[in-house]
Amino acid sequence: MYKLKEDRFYEILKIYNRICIEYVLLKDDEPYQDEISHRKALSYSMSMIAREENMPWDERIAEAKAKLIAVSDLLAVPEKPWKHNVHGTVLYDDVYEDGKIPYWYAFLEPPHGTGAVIENGKVIRNEYGTEDFKIVNDALFPEGTDSLIVYEWTTDWSEYFADGHEWWGAACWSVYDRNLDRYVVILVSATD
Repeated sequence: MYKLKEDRFYEILKIYNRICIEYVLLKDDEPYQDEISHRKALSYSMSMIAREENMPWDERIAEAKAKLIAVSDLLAVPEKPWKHNVHGTVLYDDVYEDGKIPYWYAFLEPPHGTGAVIENGKVIRNEYGTEDFKIVNDALFPEGTDSLIVYEWTTDWSEYFADGHEWWGAACWSVYDRNLDRYVVILVSATD
């Protein structure tokens, strides 16, 4: 397994530099084997991040529990989420499930805000919206979503997720794109 170092997605991601999501794009020379391959992609991603951030990586990947989910469950954004503001923090009803946050929430509501969207040196709007979420995911999955296989993972097996468990949230998904024969690991963990 190896990280894809060049992909159009990385150029798009530079525009969205305020998000608190880590994306890892991977290829594997071995054939796809359902959850086994997803676990391998997750393990490779976590060990790579540990090396890059010079943090210890305790190989507890065997404790991670996976659940096959529909692509729509990963990429869905509520049409009108019930939203209210408490002391400057935006909260949504029913966002958290077992301490995990949904992908849309991780993208649209990072703990420190998203700031300005800048293109060609000009501010085009002040926060990321659902259209930005779509732009990122269209770049991430350029062949569409019909060929995607998604696993959602628990987040109680690695210290990587400790910050997110402290306050804002944590989440972990692995996606296999059959058309591109590649994996995308999406990791979320941040605190105030």
